[in-house]
Order: sequence, then structure tokens, then C-alpha cells
Amino acid sequence: MSSSVASQAIDYGEASVVRDEDRSNPIAVRFDHVCKTYKLYKNDRQRLLATFSNRVKCDTINASDDLTFECRRGEALALLGDNGAGKSTALKMITGVCFPTSGRIEVHGRVSALLELSAGFDMRLSGMENVRLRCQLWGLSKGESEELIPGIVEFSELGKYIDQPMRTYSSGMRARLGFAFASSIRPDILVVDEALSVGDRKFAAKCRKRVSSIMEKEGVTVLFVTHSTSQAKQFCSRGIVLSHGKTLFSGGIDDAVEFYENT
Repeated sequence: MSSSVASQAIDYGEASVVRDEDRSNPIAVRFDHVCKTYKLYKNDRQRLLATFSNRVKCDTINASDDLTFECRRGEALALLGDNGAGKSTALKMITGVCFPTSGRIEVHGRVSALLELSAGFDMRLSGMENVRLRCQLWGLSKGESEELIPGIVEFSELGKYIDQPMRTYSSGMRARLGFAFASSIRPDILVVDEALSVGDRKFAAKCRKRVSSIMEKEGVTVLFVTHSTSQAKQFCSRGIVLSHGKTLFSGGIDDAVEFYENT
């Protein structure tokens, strides 16, 4: 790695996460024997007591269980599996929403996530104020923000509502604005989790077209979670099939879809 590229390495006991914006690295994302364990308590009282004692009984679940895979720069990788397979947990660790219990994760490039699209907005602020705030949080300059904002507003199709408080928005309107922002900031790595059915059928088709355009024109690396095998085939060249946090199959997207549909 070039010494001029800022790198952030964080240790979490038996786990480590390395993040940088090294676009020259041929690997965009790497999971190396990653486990993510959650502890399930009977109630909030038990969970509170567990912060003071390790004798409190709980169940444990491995959302990711010795998960190992690579996603190369510019590749489109589909994560397939039933509910509870560990797909969304893997994406959340890539974006930094949660961290691994053990193993190593590498993320080389700037990540934008199409996950919970309406999350993180301040309902007291207008749509426009929220967009400007997110631009600041992303470290965009004033000039970069002013260049991006008109396109974000146009894509969201919110019209005059963009200047209204977001508490007056429907959940669909918030999701549309979230998608418009996340897909407009020119990431190196785009993480998509069942986010291409935003709004009505016409707007959902517009979202799919936007993702296709990003992939074709900008060479963005895409990690794509979906239950739609047709969308997986449309967007991705390779797929991995997960079950209970483990990788069952890794290969070309047609073979991955066939394996998934027959298990």
C-alpha cells in the first residue's frame, strides 16, 4: 500500500478491521475467517446485569461463522441466502455499523451504503438541510456539495417538499431522499441491501437504472444483497450463498443462483 494513503486499523480483541481509500488495491473487500457473535438475553434486566457479571445466562448466535471471501475492485458480488443467513450482518460490518467478534476485515475504498435508507435523518430539519448536513459529514467541500445537491433533489422527485421538515415526509419520501443521496456521492464501494424497490414501480425502475449506470460508467465495486435472483443476475457477475453465517457456495452468478434455488 502506498504510504500516502491514510489507513485506519482497529483491533477488537480477537478481531481487526482495516479501512483506507487505497483505490489502487486490487481487492476492495476481504473477509478472513470472520465471526460475529450476538448474545441473546431473556429481557433487558438480564442484559443490564450481564454488563457487571459474566455469570448471566444467555444464548449465543453466530450471525457470521468463519466467513471468508474476497470482492475484487470493480466486481459486482451478490450475497444470496434465506433470512438469517448473515447477509445483512456482513454488509453492516463492511460499512462499520457493527464490528466482528473475531477474524479480520479489510475495506479499501470509500463506502456508500443503500441499507436503511431513511435512517439517520433529523426529522426537525428540512430535506435540504439534511442533505447539506450529510454532505458535511462526508467531508465534501462546499463546491462539491453545491455540484451534487441539484442532482440529488431532482432524482428524489420531492419537488417543493425538499424544503419542508422531514417529520412531514412519508416513509417512502424519506427512503427516496436517502437513495438519491447515497447513490450520488461517487463511492468506490457501493453496498446495497434490498434497496431497489423504493417507492412505486416507476421509481423502483429508476433506482435500478441508477445502480446499473454507476456500475457501468464509474467502475464501482458492488456488494448486493437480495432475495430476487433475477436482480442478482442483472447486476452481478459472481455470487456467494450463505447459510447460518457460513459460505455454502462461491462462483459465477448463474451457478450461484442455481445452487441457491436448489438448496
